[in-house]
Amino acid sequence: MSEFLLKGLDGGNPLGFLTAVGALRTTSVAYRGGKASLHWEKGEGGWRPMIRLSATVDENEWLESLSRELRAVNGCRAFALADNLNIPVEVYRRAAEEARDDASLGDRRYLDFLAAFGSEATEAELNGKKTGTISDTAFRTMSGAGHQHFLGTMRVFAKDTGTEHLRKALVQPWVYDDPLEKHTMRWDPTDDVRYALRWRDPSGDSSRKSGGSVWGANRLAIEALPLFPTAPTGGRLETTGFRLKRREGVFWTWPIWSTPLAIDPLRSLLALRELQELGESLASGHPEAERSLRERLNAMGVEEVMRCQRITQGKYRNLSMAWPA
Repeated sequence: MSEFLLKGLDGGNPLGFLTAVGALRTTSVAYRGGKASLHWEKGEGGWRPMIRLSATVDENEWLESLSRELRAVNGCRAFALADNLNIPVEVYRRAAEEARDDASLGDRRYLDFLAAFGSEATEAELNGKKTGTISDTAFRTMSGAGHQHFLGTMRVFAKDTGTEHLRKALVQPWVYDDPLEKHTMRWDPTDDVRYALRWRDPSGDSSRKSGGSVWGANRLAIEALPLFPTAPTGGRLETTGFRLKRREGVFWTWPIWSTPLAIDPLRSLLALRELQELGESLASGHPEAERSLRERLNAMGVEEVMRCQRITQGKYRNLSMAWPA
């Protein structure tokens, strides 16, 4: 048995949570013969993830294995579909059919990413009119404005991220010393760099070329997306864990759990209805319903429920700091 406490990650940071899930998923693929699990422990002022692996490996070997696995999927077809997710419905349908036919028990990566990115079953709308392109994931934060491309940025991270970037992201406190320019998925609350919140215009900030990002965290967070598939519901596309509240905005809810979970049970946990119902019971002021939901979640090993808001500023999206639900 090997254990890796990921001191660099905080379960209250949206990017930190996604990074932990992506690290588990990548570990599970890299060590197919060794069962991998993930749980959270309190420490150093936050919730820190612990990965357990039935194989006996040291930290350096584990990080090298993650890096090799990520390099092996460098040319993932899902990242190469386009620069952004404004993909015509028919093009996406053909890609989905191809991914379905190519999928196997040992490799369904292409198919899982397509299910996470969006669906050809619903069309995006603009000003009340259908655009002919797919509806896409609530995790999509950019679509080409300012030369920031959702899938294009994934390809950049796949090409540029190495073992040392993973080490800095997972087992060391984040120092944000990787260049930010063209290297952010905008899932870290610190990526909200609106001009109104800064001393100078971020578009002309030369410091973005020398620091501001954590490449390893972003790269592994991308690998978490297949655990958050999309699905058409009531005429619109929903993303696992997200809820649209009228007049309030879009919110993402995720659990923090103390029982070690492998990929398959974690996939079920992330989609639990109780996670969303907890927030609704709090908002409606029903303490008995809230107590019942917390008892049910605690019985499943859930210690905390975190929630953040997806913020839209112009043509960009960001995730806010999270708070306990």
